[in-house]
Amino acid sequence: MVKSEDPSIVVGDAAASKKAAKKAAKSAEKQQKKAEHKASSAQPSTESEPDFSEGLYGNMKMIQSSGEHRDRVYTDVENLSIKMDGQTVWVRARLQTSRAKGKQCFAVLRQTSSTVQLLVSVNEQRKISKQMVKFTGNITRESIVDVEASVVRTAAPVESCTVKDVELVAHQIWTVSSARSQLPLQIEDAARPEKSDEPEALKIRVNQDTRLDNRVLDLRTPANQAVFRIEAGVCRLFRDILTKKGFVEIHTPKIISAASEGGANVFTVSYFKSSAYLAQSPQLYKQMAIAADFDKVFTVGAVFRAEDSNTHRHLTEFVGLDLEMSFKQHYHEVLDTIGATFTEMFRGLRDQFASEIATVGQQYRVEPFKFLDPPLKLEFPQAVQMLKEAGVSVGDEDDLSTPDEKLLGRLVRAKYDTDFYILDKYPLAVRPFYTMPDPGNPKYSNSYDMFMRGEEILSGAQRIHDPDLLAERARLHGVDTSKIAAYIESFRLGCPPHAGGGIGLERVVMLYLGLDNIRKTSMFPRDPKRVTP
Repeated sequence: MVKSEDPSIVVGDAAASKKAAKKAAKSAEKQQKKAEHKASSAQPSTESEPDFSEGLYGNMKMIQSSGEHRDRVYTDVENLSIKMDGQTVWVRARLQTSRAKGKQCFAVLRQTSSTVQLLVSVNEQRKISKQMVKFTGNITRESIVDVEASVVRTAAPVESCTVKDVELVAHQIWTVSSARSQLPLQIEDAARPEKSDEPEALKIRVNQDTRLDNRVLDLRTPANQAVFRIEAGVCRLFRDILTKKGFVEIHTPKIISAASEGGANVFTVSYFKSSAYLAQSPQLYKQMAIAADFDKVFTVGAVFRAEDSNTHRHLTEFVGLDLEMSFKQHYHEVLDTIGATFTEMFRGLRDQFASEIATVGQQYRVEPFKFLDPPLKLEFPQAVQMLKEAGVSVGDEDDLSTPDEKLLGRLVRAKYDTDFYILDKYPLAVRPFYTMPDPGNPKYSNSYDMFMRGEEILSGAQRIHDPDLLAERARLHGVDTSKIAAYIESFRLGCPPHAGGGIGLERVVMLYLGLDNIRKTSMFPRDPKRVTP
């Protein structure tokens, strides 16, 4: 073989020649970059140039309510429009991204879920200096800024922002609160569509623990902003609908002397020189309110369940939407009221939160929620028969397993074209002690569950209002009647027949939107493995 002047290269060895060529090219590129850097550093710095923007940008002093700028009027990003073309406005928002190049910097400002493009461009007449452009480009992502700017109509829609027809051309920019330079997650990564059909789509994903460990950042994504506005909407609709139906909102204790549902799934807390429990539900107090002649009551509040369930739909603390109502002759008077409340709530979400639902749909695949009015009502034996016909082995008096419930949901959807239905007449053996037995068949009860997309979101029943029968049923369930003496005693004072139910707020929102995990609909979720942040 013939050797070249470079002893590392053997002429005729193709692989060695190729490797040497790459090495030489890399070395040349490195030298070129060094030369460019040296040339750029030799250029006069912008810091030596006169700064005619002085006093129009910088870090604002900490706002301690000392009184400055109280007369300043701010405009919300979502309200910026073509009608404001040429107007000067103040905006406070987060700087989501920025891109500085030469004499101008483009940035995106975000306020909740609304975004608008900001342009900072060198202009001596408008007193925008190179230093101001450089300052803007160096503001860390997610910092909060105050911007005074002109609203300017754009030649073409700004597709990357929610405000598409106008942009802001800066006059002043001040950092109100700086975010650190290294963020634990990027908003654009956390907001990326989870299921994209585009082959070129980035596959970057932020895992659930990272999201929940940095929940404040994660909650800033458009989908999360929408989810929790929808959740607030469910609470408002629940309150408004029931108030119109004559219900009274009450507030019940969360520290109680005995497990409200029986069983061991309660959190014990130290209570002075003894122990108490966190309430599994407001059940006993709702019933006592009925005995106190409130007739129809509801409550919205925290519920605690000490279940070691690490599933997609269980939390150890969630928000309960509970209601109770007296009736005249049949518990279906209450059942029908609850069913009608759900259909009104579903209509309200569909009609009043269409834009938020669409926003969630940009990140997750959201299928429209289907429901009937009046809602579909099936009896437990009918459900068992449907499952048996589908090849499932299930006993007539067994409770339905989670897989059975999901399959039944698919069967109901296929047969009746609804995602919401009521299952009535559960076996008595699988219900709490205060459930009224079915007078026609002692193996069953006057109890019901309601389902969305094959998962339970409400459990309810006619309650036993006779004190002797109630005490008997409590003893059969192993409940110490001495600890619920006040509850049983309230029925000895005369109590109308009544029924009600308890709803899990987070589960309703999860299933209405078709999300895969309840932690997506709990702002700061609590489960057996998580008690922070």
